[in-house]
Amino acid sequence: MEHIRTPKVENVHLLERSACQRKASVGTLYLSATHTIFVENNPETRKETWVLHSMVSSVERPPASPAGSQLIMCCKDFRIFHLYIQSERDCLDVHTSLARLSRPEKYSELYCLSFNPNVNKEKREASWKFIDLTEDFKRLGVPNNLWVATTANTEYRVCDTYPSELFVPKSATPAVIVGSSRFRSRGRFPVLCYFHQDTLAAVCRSSQPLSGFSGRSLEDEMMLQSLMKSNPGSDYIYVVDTRPKLNAMANRAAGKGYENEDHYNNIKLQFIGIENIHVMRNSQQKLTDVGELRSPSVTDFLWGLENSGWLKHIKAILDAGVFIARAVADEGVSVLVHCSDGWDRTAQACSLASILMDPYYRTIKGFMVLIEKDWVSFGHKFSHRYGHLNTDPKEVSPVIDQFLECVWQLSEQFPCAFEFNECFLVAIHTHVYSCQFGNFLGNSQKEKRDMRLHERSHSVWPQLWSERAEFFNPLYKAELSQCQGVLRPNTSPFCFKIWKGLYKHMDKSSPPSQSPADLMSVVREEPQQLEEKQVIHQELSPVSEDRSSDRMDNHLREETCSTEGE
Repeated sequence: MEHIRTPKVENVHLLERSACQRKASVGTLYLSATHTIFVENNPETRKETWVLHSMVSSVERPPASPAGSQLIMCCKDFRIFHLYIQSERDCLDVHTSLARLSRPEKYSELYCLSFNPNVNKEKREASWKFIDLTEDFKRLGVPNNLWVATTANTEYRVCDTYPSELFVPKSATPAVIVGSSRFRSRGRFPVLCYFHQDTLAAVCRSSQPLSGFSGRSLEDEMMLQSLMKSNPGSDYIYVVDTRPKLNAMANRAAGKGYENEDHYNNIKLQFIGIENIHVMRNSQQKLTDVGELRSPSVTDFLWGLENSGWLKHIKAILDAGVFIARAVADEGVSVLVHCSDGWDRTAQACSLASILMDPYYRTIKGFMVLIEKDWVSFGHKFSHRYGHLNTDPKEVSPVIDQFLECVWQLSEQFPCAFEFNECFLVAIHTHVYSCQFGNFLGNSQKEKRDMRLHERSHSVWPQLWSERAEFFNPLYKAELSQCQGVLRPNTSPFCFKIWKGLYKHMDKSSPPSQSPADLMSVVREEPQQLEEKQVIHQELSPVSEDRSSDRMDNHLREETCSTEGE
């Protein structure tokens, strides 16, 4: 509260551009420790607009105009609010307050840690038990005679950004594991993240090797050999480097790089070409700039979209998932996936491949498990990538935004294959940025433990599960073949769309999307309409046949008369 200069300002005009609002509402603006709240003066509606400070990405203060001083509040969920405040002094105070409140400097200032979680201790403790990753590996058939749990990373002593519980090839000795970790960036040695029980092939993940121009590690080479041995049906593995090859080559100058095929027996190296976090951050900014154009022409809009490169990046990420899924499910070949440090592009590619191969991850509960496993547990840098604290802005990048969008693109191609709708994806996106729950705080499992998040915050998954009726896809058909097998999306450029459900302001004139209830109503009405048409058709069929017979008789009489005349 000490950062709030003025807690209340009256006679404020609010215009929410992302909600297609054409006329500003007049009301009172309140600043609390966690929210900016606007209450309309209209006694009939008294509509309230609540914005979490952690959802604010920027607050701009353009020069004053005759209408008063103005603030433009841009949010991380792409909502944009224009505030018109009569007093220049009040406007300055609100701007200063919001600039500080939206940029917390320590975790204790975040929303989920700003209240006393002991008020509902039992519920909090139960919330963290909702997702059990050990059960998911058991569902995949792990451990088995090929893959075993290792104690090498107990207390995070080998890799502090990995989870403490890991699965490795049965033939990998502790010495090989430790030696491999020393030869991999950040100590992130190859570990299992998905096992295909039918082909016995696996998806593994790591970081780049510290190979430089000539370096090598016998232990790391043995580790990759162990990966191959854990798949009896194949005599080689794919190593998928998700970076552009030029980027990987440039890392050699820093003593890093990629696997040398002369040193690693029986590997096939494949570069995918997903750009780095800086390119992605700039690309999303250009995409949102397209939405800010006022009455753009078709040429301007398409040029802006092409210039952003956003859909090109989405395609590259999806192509990576498709390649991995085909290798594991179709060819029966294990794949080791990495980028630079193995927590951005690697998470995108591995989790997408799992969704393509495994119908369970296309359910509401399964998707929660997947994010908790491939993103939270394996050390994605949530706090850095999504600007939870006031740190280096160059660390911010929309990595999970792109993953969620790839899933949405898949749901557009396979509308019956996913149990959840886009509202579920948007809700997860919001919670990644909101800091309302503890799941997406910190950059690793160890950081979460050190912050005692299980004691100081709640898990988001039970909350989303309780709202699952809103997230259910009425078109979902679990029994269809496309849900039971591998999804094979078309990644041709014309198959990609703009996700208007996330980038709300991209289409200011379109009506809101149909709710699940509306979709279900349409699905139920359509068969009924078809049945009614069928009844009508059957009733008319005899009449139609009689008329057809009459026309034929008339035609024959005409033919007969014509012949007699000749």
